[in-house]
Amino acid sequence: NNRLKSIVLLAGFPVLLLLIAFAFALLISAFDNPDIGEGFANAVALLPSLLPLALGAALIWFVIAWFANRAIVAAATGARPLDRRTDPRVWNLLETLCISRGITMPALFMIDTEQRNAFASGVRKKDYAITVTRGLVETLDDAELEAVLAHELTHIENRDVQLLVISAVFVGVITLVGDLLVRSPRLLFSGSGRSSSSSGRKGGGGAIILILVAVAIFILARVLALGLRFALSRKREYLADAGAVELTKNPDAMIGALRRIAGHSELAAPS
Repeated sequence: NNRLKSIVLLAGFPVLLLLIAFAFALLISAFDNPDIGEGFANAVALLPSLLPLALGAALIWFVIAWFANRAIVAAATGARPLDRRTDPRVWNLLETLCISRGITMPALFMIDTEQRNAFASGVRKKDYAITVTRGLVETLDDAELEAVLAHELTHIENRDVQLLVISAVFVGVITLVGDLLVRSPRLLFSGSGRSSSSSGRKGGGGAIILILVAVAIFILARVLALGLRFALSRKREYLADAGAVELTKNPDAMIGALRRIAGHSELAAPS
């Protein structure tokens, strides 16, 4: 059920790309200074020619994210590799989990920060990695740390990183386009004004209305994209929690880890 809902959520991102392409078509139509009805008709006619451009931009972004995911994460976070010698405690816990599941052990990294966090990265088998923070390792006991590692290992086994990379690509494209538009309203309106002066009587204020509609679509698409990504991420997190409990056979350890990560030092007695 969780996987099905995730697929449905992911299907919403191409719809948002379609909205973005339509908003661009409205902008192009606005500079011809038509009336509102003619502007919408022109935008619909332009849409088939703009869709390949939107899909091409998303594809280029996707290829970069797919092949450089782990390198980008390491560069952005400053994570350093761990091995059995540098941190035998974390290494042995992860190795034991991998042996019990019969899977290849992913690379292990640590970020030197007091924050309590962990995440999986890599979209290809040879690039799989689990990164933990020093604050997390120092805060959790062995059972809780094992539960967190099992959680991230479940993300890898469920191919969640691939799923979230795809959603991040769509969010990135939509956010970038929205930022470029929303932060440059003067350019749009000045362009509309020049068009209006050159073709004066043709469209009146129709161009301004078309631009405002396009800006509204961009803002709506950005909000919806972020909402879809958060909803998708949350559903995968629930599934990974369940997978960690299945792997460790210790639900209290998972509960305790989540409470400590949230900032609660004591584990409440189970009801």
